[in-house]
Amino acid sequence: MKKIAIIGASYLQLPLVLKSKSMGIETHCFAWKDGAVCKEVADYFYPISILDKDEILKKCSEIKIDGITTIATDMAVPTIAYVAKELNLISNSYESCIISTNKSLMRKRFLEFNVRSPKFVEVDSYNENRSHGFNFPLIVKPVDRSGSRGVSKVNSEVELIKAITIACKESFIHKSIVEEFIEGNEVSVETISWEGIHYVLTITDKTTTGAPHFVELAHHQPSQLPIQILNTIKEETIKALNAIGIKYGAGHTEFRITNEGHVYILEVGARMGGDFIGSHLVELSTGYDFLKGVVNIALNDFEEPLLQQKAASGVFFLCKETEGLNVFFEKSNEFDVEKQILNKELKTITNSNDRSGYLIYQSDQKVELL
Repeated sequence: MKKIAIIGASYLQLPLVLKSKSMGIETHCFAWKDGAVCKEVADYFYPISILDKDEILKKCSEIKIDGITTIATDMAVPTIAYVAKELNLISNSYESCIISTNKSLMRKRFLEFNVRSPKFVEVDSYNENRSHGFNFPLIVKPVDRSGSRGVSKVNSEVELIKAITIACKESFIHKSIVEEFIEGNEVSVETISWEGIHYVLTITDKTTTGAPHFVELAHHQPSQLPIQILNTIKEETIKALNAIGIKYGAGHTEFRITNEGHVYILEVGARMGGDFIGSHLVELSTGYDFLKGVVNIALNDFEEPLLQQKAASGVFFLCKETEGLNVFFEKSNEFDVEKQILNKELKTITNSNDRSGYLIYQSDQKVELL
C-alpha cells in the first residue's frame, strides 16, 4: 500500500484525506491538534506544526512515504517542497514555493517576466511608504496571508496608516504590500501542472463583499466572461506559473478584469483554491476529479486531464451580508449538492473565518441567489 503525507489536518484537508483513503492509500496527517478534524479520519495523525519542516521530514523518512501534498493552504507549501526534495519525491522547488507564498517576491517575479500586475511597494511601516506617491484608492495586504486576512481598501492617508499597521500585524514576517486598486470583476483560474506543462481546468467567477475587505461571498463555474478575455486570462496564467517556477500539482491564480477588458494578475497559489473551489466545484462543473489528480501527481503518477462541459457549479457563503440565503438552507432545492450551517450567529464578514455556513450547487446554468 502506498503512503501519502498530508500537511494540515483542518476541514480544508478533509476532502484530500477522504479521497486518498478511497484510492486505497495510507494517509499520514501532520498538524497541531487544535482544529485537526482529520485526526479521526486519517490512518495516522502526528501533532506536529506544519511549519516544523525538519520534524516532519524526520517522521516522513521513518514512515517511508511515497508522496507529500496539501490543498487549499499556502502555509504548508514550503514544508512540502523541503521534505520532498530531501526524500526525492515530486514537488515544486523550494524557491518557487517561497515565492508563491510571499506576495512581494511574487510581484517582483511578475515584473521580471512581463506578467501584467498592479503597481506595488513592500512596506513594514507607514513612513516607509509615504514617498511612493500612489494615487488613492489603494489596497493593503499582508505579504504572506490568505483568506482576505488583513486586506483593506483605503481612500486617504489616515486610512492608509491604520491599514498598514493591521496588515503588518497579520503578517507572519510583519510586512505588507501597498498596491494600486484595480476596479473590476474578480476571477480565479484552476490549473494542474506536470513537468512544467500547465492544464487550465476552468475559470471561476467570484462575488465579493467589495471594499474594504473583498471577502468572497460566492464562486461560480464556468466563468461568464467573453471568450476573448478568457483566452487572455489563460495566456497570462501560463506566463505567471512559469514566472513563479511552478511545475507540479494544483494552481490557483487570481485576476481582476477592468470594465475596459484589461486583465491584471493579483496572485498565484501553488495549491488548490480553497472555498470548495478545487475540492468540489471543479469536478462538478468539468467532470475531472481534481483531488485524485493532485494525489496521483504527488505519487509520481500523472494522467492528462479529460474535461467536459458537464454543468454549472458554485458555492454561496452565509453571513450577515447574505442572510437572505437562509431561506435556501431551510428547504430542499433541486440544485443542492451539499449545505451546512456552521454557526447560527451571522457575523458581518471581514475575512473568510467569519462565514456561518455554505451551500454548494450544481445546475444546468448558473444559479443566482444573491
